[in-house]
Amino acid sequence: MRDVTWIWQQEGWPAFRWRDDVLAPLLRACQLAQGRLLGVAGAADADTDARVELDALLQNIVTSSAIEGEALNVGSVRSSLARRLGVDEETASRTSARSEGLAELMLDATRRYDDELDLGRLLRWHALLFPPEAGLLTRNLRVAALRGDEPMQVVSGRLDRPRVHFEAPPREGLEQGVAAFLAWFAASRRDTSLDPLLRAGVAHFWFVTLHPFDDGNGRLTRALTDLALAQAERQAIRFYTMSSSILDDRSGYYAVLEASQKAGLDITPWLEWFLGTLLRSLEKARGDIDRVLDKSRFWQRHRAQELSAEQVKVLNRLLDGGERGFANGISASQYQAVARVSKATATRHLSDLLEKGLVERLQGGGRSTRYRIATTGAGSDA
Repeated sequence: MRDVTWIWQQEGWPAFRWRDDVLAPLLRACQLAQGRLLGVAGAADADTDARVELDALLQNIVTSSAIEGEALNVGSVRSSLARRLGVDEETASRTSARSEGLAELMLDATRRYDDELDLGRLLRWHALLFPPEAGLLTRNLRVAALRGDEPMQVVSGRLDRPRVHFEAPPREGLEQGVAAFLAWFAASRRDTSLDPLLRAGVAHFWFVTLHPFDDGNGRLTRALTDLALAQAERQAIRFYTMSSSILDDRSGYYAVLEASQKAGLDITPWLEWFLGTLLRSLEKARGDIDRVLDKSRFWQRHRAQELSAEQVKVLNRLLDGGERGFANGISASQYQAVARVSKATATRHLSDLLEKGLVERLQGGGRSTRYRIATTGAGSDA
């Protein structure tokens, strides 16, 4: 394997540079999207805010672990979050030490954004990632402690011809490296010349390059990024998830990290990728909130309608849209499956919803007849 000069071996490390002219358009787009998202969220009531935040935090935790190849018990994590957020859930799953630790870590990073980030707090976060009762310690992993003396490498390929994607700075001097990062993280928050969104991108890259722990570095880096973004907005409530967008482009994430960690101190390509991913996160979250608000307004308009539990269930699925909903409308047979009713009952329920103006019939007929949420406003103030 050819010799590689890692970024932490560059003279001047970690004095990162970037090209403002390249990043300026993306940065403006992120700032505008951030403002629009917070504006839309401001129109929601407290209950809607809490449920949107619960969904965003849940997605953040689940996808951050999925980036590392770990599948979590979604119901357990949701219940752990819901209890902490004070959100009533119709059905609650049994929680675990794992879900409790992950929920505590995420809320500490986002709700306590004004608290100092010091080594002690980082070590507590690491302990929350690996609670002993969760049965995760299958190897000699140092928990709540910096990594050991062994070389820290990310390697793939054959044992006799390995490909080293990344090598972290040596253990000697790691305490000083982490201390320098933490000092910068505190001081940069008061640096008016550094945009807060760029600061989040720099923090992400710097910390993941330090790789200070035996395991969990990626998840802690993304939690730290959430902290930096919460500080940028001065808002504890989270409406979007960076981890989900990173998972959508996981190969791109690792590719740009590897290229940047093998390059000089100019990290413009990394920051370009980071801002582009942040922009997609913000835009997706705005669409999600719009759907939640539309759903809330729909039920407010139709609050006087007498509906069966099955009708309410199906209407909510239609209103959810996306993966949970029916983008092309719902047929009688699909209604039957979702509501778990007979064919005759499904037909009767749909006819009733049509008469009340809650759904409308799409083009087509016979067995292929499909229905969607009414857009005409008929019966909206019944």
